[in-house]
Amino acid sequence: MDFSFSSIEPIPNAKAAVAFVPDSGTVFREDTRLDYRVLNGGQRFVPWGVDNAMPYNIISKVEDDETLATCMQFNAEVCYGAGLQYNTDRCTAQVQDDIEDFLLQNDLAAYFLGVCQDFKYFAFAVSVLILNQDGSKIVRLVRKEACNCRFAPADKRGNIPFVLFADWRNEALPERFERIPLLSVSAPFADLQSRLQQHTKDRKFAVVTRIPTPDYCYYPIPYYASLFKGKWYDIKRLIAVAKEAKLRNAAPIKYHIEVAAKYWETIFRAEGITDKTKMQERVNTEKRRIIDFLTGAENSGKVWFSMFYVSPDGQEQHDVMITKIENSKEGGDWETDIQEAINMVCFTMRVHSNLVGSVPGKAQSNNSGSDKRELYTIAQALQKPYHDMLFIVHRLIIRINGWQGAYPECPFVMLTTLDQHTDAQQIKPEENANNQ
Repeated sequence: MDFSFSSIEPIPNAKAAVAFVPDSGTVFREDTRLDYRVLNGGQRFVPWGVDNAMPYNIISKVEDDETLATCMQFNAEVCYGAGLQYNTDRCTAQVQDDIEDFLLQNDLAAYFLGVCQDFKYFAFAVSVLILNQDGSKIVRLVRKEACNCRFAPADKRGNIPFVLFADWRNEALPERFERIPLLSVSAPFADLQSRLQQHTKDRKFAVVTRIPTPDYCYYPIPYYASLFKGKWYDIKRLIAVAKEAKLRNAAPIKYHIEVAAKYWETIFRAEGITDKTKMQERVNTEKRRIIDFLTGAENSGKVWFSMFYVSPDGQEQHDVMITKIENSKEGGDWETDIQEAINMVCFTMRVHSNLVGSVPGKAQSNNSGSDKRELYTIAQALQKPYHDMLFIVHRLIIRINGWQGAYPECPFVMLTTLDQHTDAQQIKPEENANNQ
């Protein structure tokens, strides 16, 4: 939606303010059953979230926090390493020429960085293979942004037949979409071979590379979802809001009011409000009503009732939660708290804060150059399982195209010491194994 649920509102007759912050704990999980939806022509698809906008909400959450955005970018760049390469050392001259032609026809660098970002954001990536006219060779490799992909319902055997690619951001049910046959998630090479042997007329196929997660579903839940469930994301944003209010208006934040998005949706549905302008007006009216309840003299001693339920994991989910904030911390006194919040964000994202320089403060300890090199080496070494999964698509391409002796690889970027007279060098996996 275009209107905002988050805002700072002044308290009448008081040098203080309240902060309305939407609850981010439900950005990944929904408490209602997801039903299939139908596009034009009868094509069914599984929505990503109740409103089918969950990936865009996730991107918005990342963009709203500078530390989280930096950690996400760092993880994608570390996964990229020295870039995806096709090793042709053991190939014939003809195969080397064929691979060079393929690389010239495809922007492999942009493709690989894109799928690394999809992996870190959404825990899966979608690649599209395009064959030549007679179906004997794969000639194009295209990345389809995961946020714009939706899956068709699985058949009785559990196989998902199609990936639907469209711009779902502004339209829950777009009129135009691309339907791409999806190869078997568990055995894409065997599935493609079988289809070609059956003389399929399709020349475009999607391959989904998915990070295994504890609970299987159409759209996996990334590991960093705990950052939102654990409230540290909201705490960090609230500290920034409090500092802004203090610096701009000399008005400390007295109350933190956390409102679930479904609270507003319930009001809109009950009052039959569909116009976005009227929705924003109704939101502002409700905020003013809550402020009046908290600050009005006639309301002294009264209590506020709000709905809540207990989720299957035992967590209380409130529609409205009002928290009084102590005003003893003002201005720079929030430094310790912001450090703690940033460290929790970096910890959840598995990024050492010294590698991205995100921990503020003048007295912060700084790791030595040797420690930072080791941290960067560890971060790259942890990308091994993700590379193995991302290489599945390229091993398939190499096999179908008959490029004997070729294989995909992604060398490490090894930072060196000054006495070696170079800043960095590339270390291939087999070389790294020989050095150990």
